Parts: sequence; C-alpha cells; structure tokens
Amino acid sequence: MKTKIIQITAGRGPVECCWVVAQVLKLFLEDIKNNGYTYSILQREKGFENGTLQSATIQVKGKELDLFIASWIGTIQWIGTSKFRKHHKRKNWFIGMYEVKQEQTIAIKEKDISFQAMRSSGPGGQNVNKVNSAVRATYHPTGDQVVVMDSRSQHQNKKTAIERLKEKVHQSQLSKLQQSLSDQWENHLNIQRGNPIRIFKGTDFKKKHKKQSYASNRQQLKKDLRNELKN
Repeated sequence: MKTKIIQITAGRGPVECCWVVAQVLKLFLEDIKNNGYTYSILQREKGFENGTLQSATIQVKGKELDLFIASWIGTIQWIGTSKFRKHHKRKNWFIGMYEVKQEQTIAIKEKDISFQAMRSSGPGGQNVNKVNSAVRATYHPTGDQVVVMDSRSQHQNKKTAIERLKEKVHQSQLSKLQQSLSDQWENHLNIQRGNPIRIFKGTDFKKKHKKQSYASNRQQLKKDLRNELKN
C-alpha cells in the first residue's frame, strides 16, 4: 500500500483562490473515496473569509496511487465571477496541487531497543522500591528514550516501554513531516498559470471537459492536418 501527501494551495492568490481551494478539497476527497482509497487531513489553514482555505494537506493511502494522483497534480483553474467582488472583471483564478516529499518512515525493530533496569520511585510503596522494576528503554537509531515504572513487574514495564517508545518515534516523524511541509511552503510562490491539469467553471463548480491524453492530441493533430490538406 502506498502513501502520498498532497498539498492544495492558493499561493499568494486573493480570496477567490482561497474559495477555489475549499471547493477543490471537497471534490478531491470525494474522488478519493470513489476510487476506494482512504485519506486523512493533516493540515488546514483557513482563509480570511468564511468557507475559504489558504491551503490544505491530505494524506492518501491505497494501491496503485500514482495514476490517480497524477490526474490531480498541477495547476487548477476556475473560470467564474467572483463571489466576493461582484463587479471585479477578472474571471480566471488559479490554485496549485503538489505532492509533498515525505521523510522516510522508520519501522521500529525491537532488536534496536536496549533496556536498563532502574529502582522505582514515587507512588507504589516500599515493596516497589525494594526491586529494580522500573525500565529505561532507548531506541538507538534515533536516540529516543522513555522511562516506565507503572508496574511492579519489570516484564510488564518493558512491554509498556516498547509501546510508548513506538509512539514517541512516531511523534518525531510527524514533527519532521510538519517541518517538511514548512520547507515546501515555497509552493505558494510558484503556481504556474499555463496548461492547467483541471478546469472548473461557474458558481456551481462544474468541471469543464478538457482532454489531456496523448491519444487525444494525436487525433487533433491528424484532424488539423486533414483540414490543411483540404485547403
């Protein structure tokens, strides 16, 4: 199963672009579900107006994701009159969708965990303090540590330490991912206006049909050639 992280952004676009981000997010999530994939929303940054989003970051999971994601990645254009400035002459608004590079996920191996017995302290009475039932667990690839003294059983404390260590490493990975998102925030500045991957139009956000395949391009070239020969 593959995992992809996608960012939808209005860049430095005006409020209309933030409205488009919110609409595209709804359609993207619907398309994910219709294709049998699962998702989780990692981040949403609200726009200044109600119902708008400056950006959204989505994690998508499923098999054979590449073609599906490729059909969304790029510039998205909305053609329509502003919902916020009715007399504004501009009718073409652009947002971007990008794949976010992920930090390599660490699969914790228990053989890389070392344990150190410790004398328990705190609540538990003298019976606890007489034995080295507490445990310090260290995961050597990252240096993360946890100390567990919940139980009088050292064996139980080791089991608990493993679970807490896994959670701690997982949180570290999430922090790295958030940093990665921040580092790639420059996507906001690089939205390309040309050759949009998808075009929507109207306040009801209907999709405008636009073929992007090589087959359709070949057919169009043949048609143009026939017309030139006739002329």
